[in-house]
Amino acid sequence: MTQPNDTPQSPSTSTLAWVGPFAVFALWLVVDKSLPIANPAKELLRDGVPLASILYFSRHVLPRSAPHWLASIALGLAVCAMWVAPDLLFPGWRSHFLFQNAIVGQLKTSIPPSELTPLMLVLRTARAALLVPVLEELFWRGWLPRWLQDTNFSKIPLGQYTPFAFWATAVLFGLEHGSYWEVGLLCGIIYNWWMKRTRSLGDLILVHAVTNLALSIYVIVSGRWTFWM
Repeated sequence: MTQPNDTPQSPSTSTLAWVGPFAVFALWLVVDKSLPIANPAKELLRDGVPLASILYFSRHVLPRSAPHWLASIALGLAVCAMWVAPDLLFPGWRSHFLFQNAIVGQLKTSIPPSELTPLMLVLRTARAALLVPVLEELFWRGWLPRWLQDTNFSKIPLGQYTPFAFWATAVLFGLEHGSYWEVGLLCGIIYNWWMKRTRSLGDLILVHAVTNLALSIYVIVSGRWTFWM
């Protein structure tokens, strides 16, 4: 696979290509809570804003293929199984103080039960499977571990890690997932390992997309809405 080429750009432009969509999405999730917009219009904006940011900032660094696509699909399904396993095997697991506290937050769903319409489910699933993997992998596997090794990160090849970059990225990725931090940490370790092994951002986007799609299907079928934070 030809790796995305970010070298011809200025450092600021290059950074925005990898960080911009993630930053816009994170900021939008905070801002839209205070906007006087009712669902499903708000959900449409939650899809439209990150999509526009990906197309604007990152279109020139997006990978065109996933050479290890079959293994990536299998790994994505395995990560989804790992994600739901603790709560299935150990009832009450998520109610432990390690997962419900002032630091990692309280477990709750971001969708009120009254708004769980078919359209909302389609929009949420599409965002989880198509948009989030792109903007998160650009940031978590495409930019952060390279920047931790050299602020002029374009000199660092995709998939190259130091021990500090590997573990710092995995820990921060786990903390991003709040009450699911322990499976988020394991997920970050697995994704980092797969990036190091394949050196393919396309495969990381694919494995992340499969994980999120499978988890979304599980949430809809089981009604375990708290997995959708």
